[in-house]
Amino acid sequence: MISTALAILVFIAIVAAAGVALAWLSDTDSTDNQDSPDDAPKSEQQLIEAVNNLLPQTQCAQCGHPGCRPYANAIVQANAPINQCPPGGDSLIRDLASYLGKDVIPLNTQFGESKPSQLALIDEATCIGCTLCIAACPVDAIVGASRLMHTVIASQCTGCELCLPPCPVDCISLIPEPVTLNRWHWPRPA
Repeated sequence: MISTALAILVFIAIVAAAGVALAWLSDTDSTDNQDSPDDAPKSEQQLIEAVNNLLPQTQCAQCGHPGCRPYANAIVQANAPINQCPPGGDSLIRDLASYLGKDVIPLNTQFGESKPSQLALIDEATCIGCTLCIAACPVDAIVGASRLMHTVIASQCTGCELCLPPCPVDCISLIPEPVTLNRWHWPRPA
């Protein structure tokens, strides 16, 4: 009985050691094959992903595309210039130009003006619970039920303004996003 238990323990130890060794080898292979930050992505999909990561992820469609990923796809496939994102503004244009090796061009104001970060705020006393704003929100930042008051989850809101037009009682306003210790960073030099 003791020898059987000992054999089982030895077997478990060998399997665990083999698992640790395989995990270590897997990590070593993946870190050896990773590109350095200065290397360009190897495929178009990787380039689209990298450009998408630079975009502000507001999903506001102000650029003329239904969201940030379709805009990133259009940029990489040379179907759209890098200056159509008002939420990203001039700093995004500089970042995209630097990453893609393109010239910095001014923001195309046909798509809107660059504004500071903002949040939607619902006047809950005025809200009639129509749910039109919930359907319009591309990031599901508005919660509520039919004929009941709605509210905005501030940590999810991107300030895209898409909830404003469908509201029949104009109970939604945009406020500047408060600066907190988690969001504050040194201003970028001019």
